[in-house]
Amino acid sequence: MRLAQLHRPLIVTAAAMSLLAVLTGAGILLDDRELLGVPIWLKPFKFSVSIAVYSATFAWMLSLLDRRQRLGWWLGTVSAGTLITEIVIIVAQAARGRQSHFNNQTALDSTLYSVMGATIAIAWVCTLILAILLLIQRLPDRADALAVRFGLIVGLAGMMVGFLMTMPTKAQLDLPDGEAPKIVGAHSVGVADGGAGLPLVNWSTTGGDLRIGHFIGMHALQALPLLGFVLALAARRFARLRPGRVRARIVTVAGTAYGALTVLLVWQALRGQSVVHPDALTLAALGGLLLATAGGTVWALLTPAGPAGTPVPVAAGPVPAEVR
Repeated sequence: MRLAQLHRPLIVTAAAMSLLAVLTGAGILLDDRELLGVPIWLKPFKFSVSIAVYSATFAWMLSLLDRRQRLGWWLGTVSAGTLITEIVIIVAQAARGRQSHFNNQTALDSTLYSVMGATIAIAWVCTLILAILLLIQRLPDRADALAVRFGLIVGLAGMMVGFLMTMPTKAQLDLPDGEAPKIVGAHSVGVADGGAGLPLVNWSTTGGDLRIGHFIGMHALQALPLLGFVLALAARRFARLRPGRVRARIVTVAGTAYGALTVLLVWQALRGQSVVHPDALTLAALGGLLLATAGGTVWALLTPAGPAGTPVPVAAGPVPAEVR
């Protein structure tokens, strides 16, 4: 599919966020200010990259719609507007040296954070409506259809993890009567935000961190459709992957495992456990998930495809022809 055929507001948003990522990346190097122990421009950098990827993905998924394209256009346009609003606030707060998320220190900070929360809720609803449209629409290739649908469902669940971060912590609730918390919500569990973290992403290495499950789950929007595309390419070399049923079973196993991994990471974070220091229970759960995924993959590959298997797509390009 040509770039010009994709949703223009979303593509413009993706391009603008790519440029912003370069600028905020330079800010990390040139501005020595820090907030919560990390460079002040790190959050705008991460959000600009994330919004660029999300916007491009949303635009591609809208191109799959055969019907209700007008509704799809409005979904994309509203999403682009909400995402731009969010990143403007994040950049503005960074420039002011203020915390953008969970900030209740002043009336302005609280208002800006509330606006951000509203924009994300609207973007989530737009993604949900798109998911419903693609769930009820018939797509020619079952494997590609499953990849898109699993990606949307798991992605929506991953986005919802962000709402858990907005809940006040016990320490924020246990304040003297009449005293309002200056910070409401946190991404860390069991430790304060701003502690030791992994390079770049800054995920906590001392406690739980809800951003991990949020990140992994949300990017199912890209990972699972990409898996469908890779399987289509691999099927040109490996005959076992050519029947559509085989590829559909693999996508089903992968989508289920991806969703389970997201749940596991959120569960680990809610227990106040760092991703780099899993306990025996977490390791056992992960081991069981890996074994189940391996067994499911063997089942997907070895079960007879049957006479109704759909042949592999033959069109070249970044998007399988059957799901255009």
